[in-house]
Amino acid sequence: MNNIFIITWFTLREAFSRKVFLFFFAISTFLLLLLFISSTGNVKIFIGTNSSGSNFSSDFFVSKLELGMTSILAWWCIILSIFSTSSFIPIMLEKGNIDLLLSKPVSREQLLLGKYFGGLLVVFLNIAYIVLGIWLIISIKFAMWNFAFLWAIVFFTFSFGILYSIIILSGVITKSSILGMMLAFLVYTILSPAVYFLYNNLDLIGVSNSIKILVKIFYYIIPQTSVIDNYLLNNLVLGLPVVSYQPIYVSLGFIILTMGIALSIFKKKDF
Repeated sequence: MNNIFIITWFTLREAFSRKVFLFFFAISTFLLLLLFISSTGNVKIFIGTNSSGSNFSSDFFVSKLELGMTSILAWWCIILSIFSTSSFIPIMLEKGNIDLLLSKPVSREQLLLGKYFGGLLVVFLNIAYIVLGIWLIISIKFAMWNFAFLWAIVFFTFSFGILYSIIILSGVITKSSILGMMLAFLVYTILSPAVYFLYNNLDLIGVSNSIKILVKIFYYIIPQTSVIDNYLLNNLVLGLPVVSYQPIYVSLGFIILTMGIALSIFKKKDF
């Protein structure tokens, strides 16, 4: 376990040395500064003039505002993270680097898991910085402190963990960053949102029963990042009931399966 912590810390330092973390930090700080100096007078007036209405909640409005801003910034952060972390495994597998690492008293399982948790830690710190920054700025401006909003740190980091397992598996197989990056982009920006949309609108679309079955199968196989980042997170933050945490279980199973395959292949490789 200690070796995993060491490799995790080494990966974080690698991100620092390659200016990955500092690049994220600079962009996040710039966007947070824009948010801080932007005028919210109209929003405050809107809240004040509508807060007496029976169908309007200022707490609900502020929570939606937080979610909207965070979703946009976190989406870009995850996209940049896919691009930045996709080279961690290929660089590790380069001749000379892998020889040096394997000469140390560390197993291949510990090495790969350390790389996984290291990349996850880099993204966690950036997501936490963005979410906490938005939460503090909006909470101070509107004097409304929704602590449930901080669940966004966990959910967005978990979504990246799903994508990062794909990147690691691809990197172990191909020793290249291109395929893993493309697959992660495909799942996060196209496949997961499309399956989520189709699954929730099957009756409206009017497709055949065979297509409905196929969509439902894909829904329970494909990593459900859209469900996690939209339905689950929104309901928790807005205080709405969560009917099922099934997307978490399916996605966690996907991570375990993907990392298990990556570990199995990595253990059998000759270097």
